[in-house]
Amino acid sequence: MEILPCIELETAPSPTISIIWLHGLGADGNDFVPIVNQLDLKGIPAIRFIFPSAPSIPVTINGGYVMPAWYDILGRDLVGKEDSIGIRNSEISIVKLIENEFNRGISYENIVLAGFSQGCAMALHVGLHFPHRLAGIIALSGYLPLAQSFVIEKQVVNLGTPIFMGHGTWDPVVIPQRGEASLHLLREQGYQVDWHTYPMEHSVHPEELEDISNFLKSIFTK
Repeated sequence: MEILPCIELETAPSPTISIIWLHGLGADGNDFVPIVNQLDLKGIPAIRFIFPSAPSIPVTINGGYVMPAWYDILGRDLVGKEDSIGIRNSEISIVKLIENEFNRGISYENIVLAGFSQGCAMALHVGLHFPHRLAGIIALSGYLPLAQSFVIEKQVVNLGTPIFMGHGTWDPVVIPQRGEASLHLLREQGYQVDWHTYPMEHSVHPEELEDISNFLKSIFTK
């Protein structure tokens, strides 16, 4: 399997941190590139931002229309019936990105997985199944997929991985209750989750960017 196509941006030469940012359904790697200039990264060592693009597949909920997607969406409730094969195939591709960064000299403990919507689901799934502890997970406007199998398959080594979760109180795409259910499950399993809500729909809020900046500083400026 070839590595996914990616856009890369570095905040300074010789980065020692990598942030792999996963887009949502129907978007691509360009979607979150502008966020680099919107984050306050003062005091944080050089970062390599990686924005991969998911492959294009037919998406059931959109009438089979072919679009970039990390996995198929089979129903509006998102979790009644899940595309476990698609999720696990994308997991393989994202793990390859993590391993590629490790091979480029970035330690696992300096790699962050971030994602929005479907990308959020994959960031949580991959980050908490990964057999090495990562620096952190940024989970925006999404949920934890395959929740029932997660309880059995989770990697204890990542129990202490810092998790930032942000969600819009008016989100009609991934309803707030879906994110809250994932929050409660993670906390029940012993994970420390930094949970934030914002007055928005399915998007990113300026205050959220400030909170993400503070989250990254809490990890990398100790």
